[in-house]
Amino acid sequence: MRILFVGDIFGRPGREAVAHFVPAIRREAGVDFAIGNAENAAGGRGLTEPTAKALFAAGLDVLTLGNHTWDRPETEPLLKDPRVLRPANYAPGVPGRGRGLYPVGEKKIAVMQLMGRHGMDDIDCPFRTADALLKDAAADATIVDFHAEASSEKQAMGWYLDGRVGAVLGTHTHVQTADERVLPKGTAYIGDVGMAGPRDSVIGGQKDAALKRFLTGIRVRLEVAEGDALFCAVLVDLENGRARAIERIQKSFPRTRA
Repeated sequence: MRILFVGDIFGRPGREAVAHFVPAIRREAGVDFAIGNAENAAGGRGLTEPTAKALFAAGLDVLTLGNHTWDRPETEPLLKDPRVLRPANYAPGVPGRGRGLYPVGEKKIAVMQLMGRHGMDDIDCPFRTADALLKDAAADATIVDFHAEASSEKQAMGWYLDGRVGAVLGTHTHVQTADERVLPKGTAYIGDVGMAGPRDSVIGGQKDAALKRFLTGIRVRLEVAEGDALFCAVLVDLENGRARAIERIQKSFPRTRA
Protein backbone atom coordinates (compact mmCIF):
# COMPACT_ATOMS: atom_id res chain seq x y z
CA MET A 1 0.00 0.00 0.00
CA ARG A 2 1.41 3.38 -0.99
CA ILE A 3 0.34 6.50 0.90
CA LEU A 4 0.86 10.13 -0.13
CA PHE A 5 0.80 12.72 2.64
CA VAL A 6 0.90 16.43 1.73
CA GLY A 7 2.22 18.92 4.28
CA ASP A 8 0.30 21.98 5.54
CA ILE A 9 -1.63 23.41 2.56
CA PHE A 10 -1.45 27.20 2.81
CA GLY A 11 -3.92 29.39 0.93
CA ARG A 12 -4.51 29.54 -2.80
CA PRO A 13 -0.83 28.93 -3.72
CA GLY A 14 -0.90 25.69 -1.75
CA ARG A 15 -4.20 24.59 -3.24
CA GLU A 16 -2.93 25.27 -6.75
CA ALA A 17 0.22 23.26 -6.06
CA VAL A 18 -1.89 20.38 -4.77
CA ALA A 19 -4.10 20.48 -7.87
CA HIS A 20 -1.02 20.47 -10.09
CA PHE A 21 1.05 17.75 -8.42
CA VAL A 22 -1.26 15.33 -6.62
CA PRO A 23 -3.02 13.82 -9.67
CA ALA A 24 0.31 13.22 -11.41
CA ILE A 25 1.94 11.72 -8.32
CA ARG A 26 -1.05 9.46 -7.72
CA ARG A 27 -0.86 8.23 -11.29
CA GLU A 28 2.91 7.92 -11.69
CA ALA A 29 3.76 6.61 -8.21
CA GLY A 30 0.78 4.27 -7.90
CA VAL A 31 -0.63 5.98 -4.81
CA ASP A 32 -3.44 4.08 -3.13
CA PHE A 33 -4.51 6.76 -0.64
CA ALA A 34 -3.75 10.46 -0.24
CA ILE A 35 -3.97 12.70 2.83
CA GLY A 36 -3.34 16.44 3.20
CA ASN A 37 -3.18 18.79 6.17
CA ALA A 38 -5.65 21.55 5.34
CA GLU A 39 -5.92 23.69 8.48
CA ASN A 40 -4.46 26.68 6.56
CA ALA A 41 -6.10 26.00 3.20
CA ALA A 42 -8.61 28.88 3.24
CA GLY A 43 -6.79 32.20 3.21
CA GLY A 44 -4.09 30.83 5.49
CA ARG A 45 -6.46 29.96 8.34
CA GLY A 46 -9.10 27.26 8.57
CA LEU A 47 -11.04 25.33 5.96
CA THR A 48 -14.17 26.25 4.01
CA GLU A 49 -16.55 24.14 1.95
CA PRO A 50 -15.24 25.42 -1.41
CA THR A 51 -11.60 24.82 -0.45
CA ALA A 52 -12.40 21.34 0.90
CA LYS A 53 -14.22 20.45 -2.33
CA ALA A 54 -11.28 21.68 -4.39
CA LEU A 55 -8.81 19.58 -2.42
CA PHE A 56 -10.95 16.45 -2.65
CA ALA A 57 -11.35 17.06 -6.39
CA ALA A 58 -7.56 17.33 -6.68
CA GLY A 59 -7.20 13.78 -5.39
CA LEU A 60 -6.92 13.98 -1.61
CA ASP A 61 -8.97 11.35 0.22
CA VAL A 62 -8.74 12.78 3.74
CA LEU A 63 -8.06 16.25 5.14
CA THR A 64 -6.53 16.75 8.58
CA LEU A 65 -6.61 20.02 10.51
CA GLY A 66 -4.86 21.25 13.67
CA ASN A 67 -4.78 24.22 16.02
CA HIS A 68 -6.41 26.49 13.40
CA THR A 69 -9.48 24.24 13.21
CA TRP A 70 -11.62 26.81 15.01
CA ASP A 71 -10.36 29.99 13.31
CA ARG A 72 -13.31 30.08 10.91
CA PRO A 73 -16.91 29.29 11.88
CA GLU A 74 -17.34 27.77 8.41
CA THR A 75 -15.00 24.94 9.37
CA GLU A 76 -17.15 23.43 12.10
CA PRO A 77 -19.94 22.11 9.81
CA LEU A 78 -17.26 20.35 7.73
CA LEU A 79 -16.32 18.26 10.77
CA LYS A 80 -19.46 16.19 10.14
CA ASP A 81 -17.74 14.83 7.03
CA PRO A 82 -15.82 11.66 8.03
CA ARG A 83 -13.08 12.67 5.59
CA VAL A 84 -12.25 15.77 7.65
CA LEU A 85 -10.35 15.13 10.89
CA ARG A 86 -9.40 17.47 13.74
CA PRO A 87 -6.96 16.57 16.55
CA ALA A 88 -8.27 13.60 18.52
CA ASN A 89 -7.03 14.87 21.87
CA TYR A 90 -9.51 17.70 22.20
CA ALA A 91 -11.89 17.23 25.13
CA PRO A 92 -14.85 14.84 24.86
CA GLY A 93 -17.86 16.53 23.32
CA VAL A 94 -15.88 18.77 20.97
CA PRO A 95 -17.39 18.58 17.44
CA GLY A 96 -15.76 16.29 14.94
CA ARG A 97 -13.53 13.25 15.14
CA GLY A 98 -9.80 12.64 15.33
CA ARG A 99 -9.67 9.21 13.76
CA GLY A 100 -11.26 7.77 10.64
CA LEU A 101 -11.31 4.34 9.04
CA TYR A 102 -11.30 4.19 5.23
CA PRO A 103 -11.44 1.37 2.65
CA VAL A 104 -8.47 0.95 0.34
CA GLY A 105 -9.28 -1.92 -1.96
CA GLU A 106 -9.83 -4.92 0.29
CA LYS A 107 -7.99 -3.31 3.19
CA LYS A 108 -8.82 -0.59 5.69
CA ILE A 109 -6.55 2.28 6.64
CA ALA A 110 -6.95 4.37 9.76
CA VAL A 111 -5.91 8.02 9.80
CA MET A 112 -5.42 9.60 13.20
CA GLN A 113 -4.57 13.17 14.07
CA LEU A 114 -2.98 14.15 17.36
CA MET A 115 -1.82 17.57 18.50
CA GLY A 116 1.18 18.30 20.67
CA ARG A 117 1.03 20.30 23.89
CA HIS A 118 4.44 22.02 24.00
CA GLY A 119 3.80 25.60 22.86
CA MET A 120 0.31 24.66 21.67
CA ASP A 121 -3.24 24.65 23.05
CA ASP A 122 -3.91 23.21 26.48
CA ILE A 123 -5.55 19.94 25.48
CA ASP A 124 -5.52 16.29 26.52
CA CYS A 125 -2.39 14.13 26.39
CA PRO A 126 -1.68 13.00 22.81
CA PHE A 127 0.24 9.94 23.97
CA ARG A 128 -2.59 8.57 26.09
CA THR A 129 -5.10 9.49 23.40
CA ALA A 130 -3.10 7.42 20.92
CA ASP A 131 -3.15 4.47 23.32
CA ALA A 132 -6.93 4.67 23.62
CA LEU A 133 -7.53 4.93 19.87
CA LEU A 134 -5.14 2.10 19.02
CA LYS A 135 -7.19 -0.34 21.10
CA ASP A 136 -9.42 -0.60 18.04
CA ALA A 137 -7.55 -3.12 15.88
CA ALA A 138 -9.90 -2.93 12.88
CA ALA A 139 -7.39 -1.18 10.63
CA ASP A 140 -4.79 -2.91 8.45
CA ALA A 141 -2.56 0.17 8.81
CA THR A 142 -2.61 3.45 10.72
CA ILE A 143 -1.20 6.81 9.65
CA VAL A 144 -0.71 9.47 12.34
CA ASP A 145 -0.54 13.20 11.60
CA PHE A 146 1.18 14.64 14.68
CA HIS A 147 0.53 18.38 14.62
CA ALA A 148 3.13 19.76 17.00
CA GLU A 149 5.58 22.61 17.55
CA ALA A 150 8.50 20.94 19.32
CA SER A 151 10.86 18.59 17.48
CA SER A 152 11.46 16.77 20.77
CA GLU A 153 7.75 16.03 21.23
CA LYS A 154 7.50 14.81 17.64
CA GLN A 155 10.50 12.52 18.04
CA ALA A 156 9.09 11.21 21.30
CA MET A 157 5.81 10.35 19.60
CA GLY A 158 7.66 8.56 16.82
CA TRP A 159 9.48 6.36 19.31
CA TYR A 160 6.34 5.88 21.42
CA LEU A 161 4.34 4.56 18.48
CA ASP A 162 7.16 2.68 16.71
CA GLY A 163 5.86 -0.72 15.70
CA ARG A 164 2.27 0.21 16.55
CA VAL A 165 1.43 2.37 13.52
CA GLY A 166 2.59 2.59 9.93
CA ALA A 167 3.72 6.22 10.07
CA VAL A 168 4.09 9.21 12.37
CA LEU A 169 4.23 12.31 10.16
CA GLY A 170 4.85 15.72 11.70
CA THR A 171 2.98 18.83 10.63
CA HIS A 172 2.49 22.44 11.84
CA THR A 173 5.88 24.14 11.45
CA HIS A 174 5.64 24.35 7.62
CA VAL A 175 9.39 23.72 7.12
CA GLN A 176 10.28 20.30 5.74
CA THR A 177 12.83 18.41 7.82
CA ALA A 178 15.43 16.00 6.44
CA ASP A 179 15.06 13.35 9.14
CA GLU A 180 12.80 10.90 7.32
CA ARG A 181 13.49 7.28 8.23
CA VAL A 182 11.85 3.98 9.05
CA LEU A 183 12.23 3.36 12.78
CA PRO A 184 13.50 -0.04 13.97
CA LYS A 185 10.07 -1.60 14.56
CA GLY A 186 8.63 -0.50 11.22
CA THR A 187 7.12 2.97 11.65
CA ALA A 188 7.91 5.64 9.04
CA TYR A 189 8.80 8.97 10.63
CA ILE A 190 9.51 12.56 9.62
CA GLY A 191 9.69 15.53 11.96
CA ASP A 192 7.76 17.81 9.61
CA VAL A 193 6.42 17.07 6.14
CA GLY A 194 6.65 20.75 5.22
CA MET A 195 4.23 23.04 3.43
CA ALA A 196 2.36 23.30 0.17
CA GLY A 197 2.24 27.06 -0.09
CA PRO A 198 4.04 30.28 -1.05
CA ARG A 199 7.77 29.68 -1.44
CA ASP A 200 9.02 33.21 -0.82
CA SER A 201 7.24 33.75 2.48
CA VAL A 202 7.50 33.30 6.22
CA ILE A 203 5.77 29.94 6.74
CA GLY A 204 3.22 31.01 4.10
CA GLY A 205 2.62 34.59 5.23
CA GLN A 206 3.80 37.81 3.61
CA LYS A 207 7.41 38.58 4.49
CA ASP A 208 6.94 42.27 5.36
CA ALA A 209 4.15 41.58 7.84
CA ALA A 210 6.17 38.84 9.50
CA LEU A 211 9.21 41.09 9.77
CA LYS A 212 7.09 43.84 11.35
CA ARG A 213 5.86 41.37 13.94
CA PHE A 214 9.38 40.27 14.83
CA LEU A 215 10.89 43.77 14.81
CA THR A 216 8.14 45.54 16.77
CA GLY A 217 6.32 42.88 18.74
CA ILE A 218 3.04 44.10 17.24
CA ARG A 219 0.85 41.20 16.25
CA VAL A 220 -0.33 41.81 12.70
CA ARG A 221 -2.28 39.37 10.58
CA LEU A 222 -0.11 37.42 8.18
CA GLU A 223 -1.84 37.52 4.81
CA VAL A 224 -1.06 34.77 2.32
CA ALA A 225 2.06 35.57 0.30
CA GLU A 226 1.91 35.58 -3.47
CA GLY A 227 4.36 34.23 -6.04
CA ASP A 228 5.55 30.73 -6.82
CA ALA A 229 4.62 27.81 -4.60
CA LEU A 230 6.46 25.01 -2.88
CA PHE A 231 4.97 21.52 -2.69
CA CYS A 232 6.16 19.31 0.17
CA ALA A 233 4.96 15.78 0.79
CA VAL A 234 6.06 12.24 1.61
CA LEU A 235 5.38 8.85 0.07
CA VAL A 236 5.13 5.95 2.51
CA ASP A 237 5.22 2.31 1.39
CA LEU A 238 3.39 -0.04 3.76
CA GLU A 239 3.29 -3.81 3.96
CA ASN A 240 1.28 -5.67 6.59
CA GLY A 241 0.73 -2.41 8.44
CA ARG A 242 4.40 -1.50 8.73
CA ALA A 243 6.55 0.79 6.65
CA ARG A 244 9.09 -0.44 4.13
CA ALA A 245 10.17 3.00 2.99
CA ILE A 246 9.50 6.72 3.25
CA GLU A 247 10.41 9.18 0.49
CA ARG A 248 10.53 12.94 0.95
CA ILE A 249 9.16 15.10 -1.88
CA GLN A 250 9.84 18.79 -2.49
CA LYS A 251 8.82 20.44 -5.76
CA SER A 252 8.49 24.01 -7.01
CA PHE A 253 5.35 25.20 -8.74
CA PRO A 254 5.79 28.35 -10.86
CA ARG A 255 2.64 30.48 -10.49
CA THR A 256 4.26 33.57 -12.04
CA ARG A 257 6.14 34.18 -15.24
CA ALA A 258 8.90 36.74 -15.86
